[in-house]
Amino acid sequence: MVREKDVCWEYAEKLDGNKVRCKFCQRVLNGGISRLKHHLSRFPSKGVNPCSKVRDDVTDRVRGIIASKEEVKETSSAKKQKIAEVKSPSNLSASKALVSLDAASPVMKIFPTGHPMTPSSTNNQEIAERSIALFFFENKLDFSVARSSSYQLMIDAIAKCGPGFTGPSAETLKTIWLERMKSEVGLQTKDVEKEWATTGCTILADTWTDYKSKAIINFLVSSPSRTFFHKSVDASAYFKNTKWLADLFDSVIQEFGPENVVQIIMDSSVNYTVIANHIVQSYGTIFVSPCASQCLNLILEEFSKVDWISRCILQAQTISKLIYNNASLLDLTKKYTGGQELIRTGITKSVSTFLSLQSMLKLRTRLKNMFHSHEYASNTSYANKPQSLSCITIAEDGDFWRTVEECVAISEPFLKVLREISEGKPTVGSIYELMTRAKESIRTYYIMDENKCKKFLDIVDKKWRDQLHSPLHAAAAFLNPSIQYNPEIKFISSIKEDFFNVLEKLLPVPDMRRDITNQIYTFTKAHGMFGCSLAKEARNTVAPWLWWEQYGDSAPGLQRVAIRILSQVCSTFSFHRQWSTIRQIHSEKRNKIDRETLNDLVYINYNLKLARQMSAKSSEVDLLQFDDIDMTSEWVEENETASPTQWLDRFGPALDGNDLNTRQFGSSIFGANDPIFGL
Repeated sequence: MVREKDVCWEYAEKLDGNKVRCKFCQRVLNGGISRLKHHLSRFPSKGVNPCSKVRDDVTDRVRGIIASKEEVKETSSAKKQKIAEVKSPSNLSASKALVSLDAASPVMKIFPTGHPMTPSSTNNQEIAERSIALFFFENKLDFSVARSSSYQLMIDAIAKCGPGFTGPSAETLKTIWLERMKSEVGLQTKDVEKEWATTGCTILADTWTDYKSKAIINFLVSSPSRTFFHKSVDASAYFKNTKWLADLFDSVIQEFGPENVVQIIMDSSVNYTVIANHIVQSYGTIFVSPCASQCLNLILEEFSKVDWISRCILQAQTISKLIYNNASLLDLTKKYTGGQELIRTGITKSVSTFLSLQSMLKLRTRLKNMFHSHEYASNTSYANKPQSLSCITIAEDGDFWRTVEECVAISEPFLKVLREISEGKPTVGSIYELMTRAKESIRTYYIMDENKCKKFLDIVDKKWRDQLHSPLHAAAAFLNPSIQYNPEIKFISSIKEDFFNVLEKLLPVPDMRRDITNQIYTFTKAHGMFGCSLAKEARNTVAPWLWWEQYGDSAPGLQRVAIRILSQVCSTFSFHRQWSTIRQIHSEKRNKIDRETLNDLVYINYNLKLARQMSAKSSEVDLLQFDDIDMTSEWVEENETASPTQWLDRFGPALDGNDLNTRQFGSSIFGANDPIFGL
């Protein structure tokens, strides 16, 4: 019972046995309050996954608690030894030398650091944190850098070197280490390239445009093992020149090898029809597919334009704007929500909208309690505002909350599909089934309202027909064992023709198609290895491409085709988080800088972030939202004029110029043209 008094219990819920549940991320931990502390501290220690939702102030508090506990554990003899070392003449002179060095720094002249004769580990911790903070502030580093996995690894590595460690110089970083890191990333790429002969690969052409008519095309390559950034091309001067764009895509295909490329995914920002026709005519076995995530985003955007949904969004934004434009009210709200944000920042405007409605619905009761609290009523800085009465009225309106529930019910199935295809895994064989299930959810929800059901299904069908349908998706669905052998699936017959068309394209020579009909029959009837117990058990548990690799030997020709088709992704959405870096590297200010160095920098930076993003998927991270709230979004910003630094959403003309989260993609608060990497 004494352990229950630990201050960290306010961040956890005690469960049966020695288990606790984190109140921030809801993760259940074995090992009691001690494991929780390491979870909240976000230190990569004790084999505990760091919390992805904890507030920074809580992390700082818990780290202080851990540090003080470790200090208490020191033996008295060790303390005496430390005191003796501090008092020794040699160490006193070294301390003076350090003070002298610090005094030479302009920053340290402004922010001097005291050096007590017998510093405690707590003082050392504070001094170290203060130095790190000064480094961040002096160099205008984004605070999110501290969340990087390499941040703590760097600190640990420096600590192991002990006193006197000197960091690499700017020249060393720019030459020796830049080349080493580029080589390391390149070796990883070479290892993955070996699988392309079997699995093939997908080229992702990710196009971004901004309000100054700058157009950048980023090329990535994806296969089952990994997705890599290849290069970034500034196409601003040639974006409407179809001949130049066709030559560009030709060169990229040749760099990867036409025999390895199964499909190219591009969005509607590029002159899609012309480029797609050129590729299809020039390369008989390469498919050009639309980005599935773009289609889903457009569906959500159309949902948000429906009259009653639009009104509901405006009412919800009335509440969020009042709260997020008053610091004391925001603090009060977080007190009632347990530190949870009321709204969410998603990867696009439409995603942000429906994630925010979900969040508000989840916190509905707490929000009402806050508005009715004495603390709210007694604070004249916001309680007496005209908007306050409107917000209270909205929060008490049952019709408003029923509408929010309806918005969440119709959007969540499509957000779920978006999450599935945004994980970077081969999902080309699943998109048909996922979309079918999402549509069934709409039918089930509106089983008693035929008009609304038809309205939303018409939106989905139109976007699917005009934006998403691809014969490669249909062929992949036909070859997916979890679909082919599922008696509840009704669309198999409707995709059969597309499947045969794809086979003819991938097997253009009659000799290659020999016996293919018999092999298709063997597969569909589950004969041979397809019908063995292991194959049956793995139909719904193993990735389709891997299932074919393991159990497709009874149809070797079809097996080779199936593995190549089912190994592809159908979306570029998982890889859209490095916009700010690319934009800064292509800014006019940097045109005179050595182009090779810049290309190396972005190649390393993008691939390191991709690797971190892919490895983080085991933790409970929502790929559709960011950790921080976009304080310039229409859920927060009170004026209606969009910031001139906002970049257009990567989906180009399909979305308006406000569909951007500037906190994540735009300029930092220090301006659009600040140097990157010190160049």
